[in-house]
Amino acid sequence: MNEEPQLDASSAPEQHSRWRLRAALIVGAVVVIVLAGFGVVAFAMSGSSLSSDPSALAKVETETFGGTIERVDATGPDGKPIPIAVHNGRLIPKLQLSPGEAVSVDVVVKRPSLVGWLVGSEKHEHLTLHAPAARVRSRWLTVSPNSPPRVSFDQPVSSVSYGTPGHLHHRAFAHPRSSVSLGSQQAAGTVIVAGVPRTWERPGKPQSVTWFPASDSPSVAASPAPGSEVSPATPLRLTFSQPVHKVLGSAKPKLIPSASGSWHQVDRHTLLFRPSGYGAGLSTDVEVKLPEKVAVIAEDGSLHTSRSIDWTIPPGSTLRLQQLLADAGYLPVEWKPKSAPVAKTPAGELRAAVEPPKGSFEWRYPNTPASLKKAWTPGEESVVTEGALMAFETQHEMEPDGEPGAEVWSALLEDAIAGKRSSEPGYSYVYVSETLPEKTTLWHNGHIVVSVPANTGIPGAETELGTFPVFEHLEETTMSGENPDGSHYEDPGIMWVSYFNGGDALHSFDRASYGSPQSLGCVEMRLEDAAKIWPYTPVGTLVTVES
Repeated sequence: MNEEPQLDASSAPEQHSRWRLRAALIVGAVVVIVLAGFGVVAFAMSGSSLSSDPSALAKVETETFGGTIERVDATGPDGKPIPIAVHNGRLIPKLQLSPGEAVSVDVVVKRPSLVGWLVGSEKHEHLTLHAPAARVRSRWLTVSPNSPPRVSFDQPVSSVSYGTPGHLHHRAFAHPRSSVSLGSQQAAGTVIVAGVPRTWERPGKPQSVTWFPASDSPSVAASPAPGSEVSPATPLRLTFSQPVHKVLGSAKPKLIPSASGSWHQVDRHTLLFRPSGYGAGLSTDVEVKLPEKVAVIAEDGSLHTSRSIDWTIPPGSTLRLQQLLADAGYLPVEWKPKSAPVAKTPAGELRAAVEPPKGSFEWRYPNTPASLKKAWTPGEESVVTEGALMAFETQHEMEPDGEPGAEVWSALLEDAIAGKRSSEPGYSYVYVSETLPEKTTLWHNGHIVVSVPANTGIPGAETELGTFPVFEHLEETTMSGENPDGSHYEDPGIMWVSYFNGGDALHSFDRASYGSPQSLGCVEMRLEDAAKIWPYTPVGTLVTVES
């Protein structure tokens, strides 16, 4: 007979404890598994990213448990901070950036507390990018008649600026566009254009765009416009409708007259002549001769086929001419500039020759004769300026015609840069009075040197009244001419001669008396008196004859 096993009363509680432990372990394992699973899910769904954006500077995207943007730091290429506004994760600069400007962006994203406890409270994102820049697709356009030129960009722009430096026209668009009309324009022309891709950008470096009217042959746009006035330092730009090598081959344009400077090919379509030194000089007609005929675009947009393009270099201003002559000691006045002196360089002097600096003239001597003062007019042509210029020309071995041509201006500017002054010791002036007794007075450097008796012209051969510059200076010569009665005279051995008006001259002549009209138009003096005056009357010296 089988007997049932007898349970030990003391073992029951022990078994219950083991079951409770197992249950706790199972529950703990489940919790760990659940928490681990949540951590994995939370980690997977707590991501964030920083990337570029088609309208903003950049954008931040976060997932379900990604959290919120805690901080945004942006710096420019110089390390200076760029303030940023955040709208729906998009980062928009609060100040205008330049197209192409490098920007470094750092973003800190704050995760939710529980997720942060599991996978970290913050996430850092970094991005280096450049503000977008739009470039013109083609800078050389051929435009059909009555059609406005259109500029295309390599990406849409939100605004555009175009025109000439200092005179730009600005347009903004509600929706960005890749092609922009420049509106009604001349048949041909050149403008600078800057397209701005984003509303938070400022216009960048502009690009030049040139358009040409449709024609059967290659055309050229010249800047400055053909036929216009230019300065010797003005660069001459030729922009062709086709690449330079297709139009001209390997030949280069020729500048006439030859001038210091050189040709440079700026881009595939453009040649530029950069003058150096004094260029072609003032008061010159300049011609660029091309190896092939092209359609030259005139200032009004019309076309004419030619091998040459012309410009005019005007003479320098009379005011600047006087300033230079005064500085060099050829005038009885001094020049006092109002501001800083002109730069002692060819470019500085050429610029001043066309645009003279402001200032004032002051008489060098306190007791200047009234007749000399009356003949002087600042900024206007006068016999005082003419005489000073003739003196300058004589000292530089030029024909003393008193005309400021290209050669004269170049010499004036060279002397100004070198600080060279007149070789004559001071300023001389002669005035002749026909009031009886007639006399000749020599004034020099503020003092009367001599005042001597003289004879002027008889009735029918009067000495002309007025102020005239000496144009010929001879120690001895033969004088010949016609008497009032028609007979001929010829007087050799006339000494100390200074011609000042046609056949009229200061000179010595042997007479029984002096102080009354006796000559045939000249101003006659005793030999010893004429000898004293002659050294003070080189070419350019002014002689005034007054009644």
